Amino acid sequence: VVNTPDAGTIYEVPLVLEDRNIGQLIVNRIGLDVEADTSKLDEWREIVKSLKTTDPQVTIGIVGKYVELEDSYISIRESLLHAAASIGVKANIKYLSSDVEELDQDALKEFDGILIPGGFGERGFEGKLDAIDYAIENNVPLFGICLGMQSMVTQFARRNGYPEANSSEFGDDIVDPVIDMMEEQKKIKNMGGTMRLGSYDCKIIEGTKTYEAYGEIDIEERHRHRYEFNNDYRDDLQEKGLIISGTSPDDFLVEIVELPDHPWAIGCQFHPEFKSRPNRPHPLFKSFLEAIYEYSKN
Repeated sequence: VVNTPDAGTIYEVPLVLEDRNIGQLIVNRIGLDVEADTSKLDEWREIVKSLKTTDPQVTIGIVGKYVELEDSYISIRESLLHAAASIGVKANIKYLSSDVEELDQDALKEFDGILIPGGFGERGFEGKLDAIDYAIENNVPLFGICLGMQSMVTQFARRNGYPEANSSEFGDDIVDPVIDMMEEQKKIKNMGGTMRLGSYDCKIIEGTKTYEAYGEIDIEERHRHRYEFNNDYRDDLQEKGLIISGTSPDDFLVEIVELPDHPWAIGCQFHPEFKSRPNRPHPLFKSFLEAIYEYSKN
């Protein structure tokens, strides 16, 4: 594995070794009477080639509170690179701290797309809301993951009749907790095990951008969070335009939302980066990159 400062991880060393017939050397060394099969490396060669793409280029901003340690978002970074390579563009990934009194507006103007990652706790939350507001006002492709999705719901609510909307994760006196802990979780709050963790089924709603990305109705995604979309606000926020594009199979839990009147603004409660691979970029990341590329042409 070769790490480059601007392009992330390039998986090239296995191909270098194979160019020197390392596979056949190993076969001969252990005394197997077979020929080494290198045909399966053809796809990998194409992947490495695509990861080295230098033009066209897009700039993506990850707005979060752990940006001082970029490895905090390494799975997201790699997923963006997988998706960019799959559509033939180079992704320049930049990091912007949300843990500030005022978000850097000039930095936001450099981004062709904005990604709001997950996290825990209130620190940096308002900065994420500012980035979301900028993306809404300027039609910048926007992707929210886990707390990023909750941030999108919160900011949409604040713009649509709930100026004090927030998450109950941040206090017991929230006026409008559009993000809250489920009742069954509250019962075991002091006993541990309140986190929704692991793989869960999700039902995609046809006619949405999310459905366009996945191309199927029934999917499975991995979760790691405690708080959920508060269904007490569901009907009203939908009436005001919020699009719910993915739910649990029983329609109880909101898994994916989309912002209305926007070219691409999707938030998911799960972590799609956990399922992305160099040869299988996650559908949401790929769709996000396609939207970013279109935006970059303007």
